[in-house]
Amino acid sequence: MLDRKIRSSTLLRTDVLGIIMPRKALYDIEEVLSQAISVFLEHGYHGAIMDEIIARTDFNRRGFYLEFGSKQNFLYLVLEHYQTHVLNGIVAHLESHGGLDAIETFFNDYVALVQGEGCLLINCITELGFDDEKIRDIGRHYIDRLQIAFIGCLEKAQSLGQIRTNVNIEATALQLTSYVQGFAVNGILAGNTDELHLATQALLGPLK
Repeated sequence: MLDRKIRSSTLLRTDVLGIIMPRKALYDIEEVLSQAISVFLEHGYHGAIMDEIIARTDFNRRGFYLEFGSKQNFLYLVLEHYQTHVLNGIVAHLESHGGLDAIETFFNDYVALVQGEGCLLINCITELGFDDEKIRDIGRHYIDRLQIAFIGCLEKAQSLGQIRTNVNIEATALQLTSYVQGFAVNGILAGNTDELHLATQALLGPLK
């Protein structure tokens, strides 16, 4: 895993005596990865050209490849950063196993996130999942995580009398997980969030 502290790249400089000495140029990896999120959201992986990635992240081309190795490896690190700093805070609602309220809060926050740009992780799965095994693995782990979290919330909701006792927990969790993926796509197309909020109500209402 990449160390998230401020990194330094070593350049060469000449001191007053004419001796060549290393010079450190500091940059914040966390900030670089955060800036790259918007580039990949706007253009996708294949549409994001290296010139724009480097310009938006304040790297030079040589420094970029020394630090990250390749555009593909850079994307993996951006996705890890996106999950840690963006998705985890939203999924935490579900992982609290707080019943139906937690599910509703999750969807409200998720709809706000995906409006107009989608979800970077789902976007990458859609674009690259057929050909990139690592992206598939990341996607499977995320989907499994969502489904397990939904199961915990639904079990809690059932124990609190928030949903019907005859609701099939596992099947409903799978359905909700599938809707998360669909919302990520619809978030790009929908002009506002009202449609997605209505869809959430239509999805959860019959469970009560």
